[in-house]
Amino acid sequence: MKIGFITSEYPHPKVNYAAGIGTSIKNLAVALVKKGVQVTVFVYHQKEDYIVVDEGVTIHLIAKKRYRLFTWYHYRKQLNYYINNVVKNEGIHILEAPDWTGITAFMKFKVPLVIRFHGSDAYFCKLEGRKQKFKNFVFEKLALKSASAYIAPTTYAGDQTQKIFGLDKKKIKTIHYGLQLEHFENKTPLIYNKNTILYIGTIIRKKGVFELVEIFNKVVESNPEAQLILIGSDATDIKTGSVSTYQLMESVISNTAKRNVTYLGKIPYSEVKEHIKKSHVCVFPSFAETLGMVTIESMALQKPVVNTSIGWAQELIDDGRNGYLVHPENIDLYAQRILSLFNDKNLCKSIGAEARKKVENLFDIEKNANINIEYFKTILK
Repeated sequence: MKIGFITSEYPHPKVNYAAGIGTSIKNLAVALVKKGVQVTVFVYHQKEDYIVVDEGVTIHLIAKKRYRLFTWYHYRKQLNYYINNVVKNEGIHILEAPDWTGITAFMKFKVPLVIRFHGSDAYFCKLEGRKQKFKNFVFEKLALKSASAYIAPTTYAGDQTQKIFGLDKKKIKTIHYGLQLEHFENKTPLIYNKNTILYIGTIIRKKGVFELVEIFNKVVESNPEAQLILIGSDATDIKTGSVSTYQLMESVISNTAKRNVTYLGKIPYSEVKEHIKKSHVCVFPSFAETLGMVTIESMALQKPVVNTSIGWAQELIDDGRNGYLVHPENIDLYAQRILSLFNDKNLCKSIGAEARKKVENLFDIEKNANINIEYFKTILK
């Protein structure tokens, strides 16, 4: 089988940007190659045209181009032409693309197209309760309607997307993202920096960062030794227009807590795992995700996680057994969960061990790659 992935991000030094979507694609691509599948990745919006092979995956970097008029249309047509040529020359059997921005709108391919619900703009707008630009909705709907089938990383994401766009539910298959578990081993789960809270993710309102600051203020009131470490790119705030969400967060941090906050910004992906291992508790109080790669990465490294309680997270964590689920707006309970973990080493050990088991059962990329292959085969029949 020969599969092509269309994406704007992928973890590689030559690629401009990579986050959760790129990581999930790479995990799957590498696992598929190991199983004898030929994988080609088309990464658009890049600085230059370039082809490189990495871990058996052929990566086509496609330069971003601007046109005098209707760049959104002409660039899509250019991508379409390029991808179709490679599909024909290499005999690719099936293509996969993300739902975000509806990149495949106005494209026609020579092979079936599967769209994976990494999270459309419409999906995130619904979860955040904000209005979507009509043009964005149209692009995403056109792209989705032209696909042969769909893959959702959680049943929740699949159900929500199906309702938003009126899709055929029978064409949606839930297949979780996965991790290369051999890269997420923690041989010393009981060695960590005590009272350290770690957040990983974009510094943006939808991730619950303002609620996180309020939670941390409460934690420090009870435990002055508590430390909060933040990792991730700063973003413009959609509500106020501020160019820095982190600066807005600083105005909410209490004077006492402020001394205990460290913002590292965006750091190399290779360093993130070490920060997870060193942390006492990992927190992800998000309002909008489809799954959340950093959550399952933290669980794989046997960290107790306090996550959001919204939809998708209920498929990742069994509350009280392998992590905690708390709504981000429930500031007091969220703080209490963190403090209970700070105060009970055995609880941290138990939840961390159970979290690892959960990841091994549901999010092992070796198992999930087989599920993807079998699903692709049903589409090609």
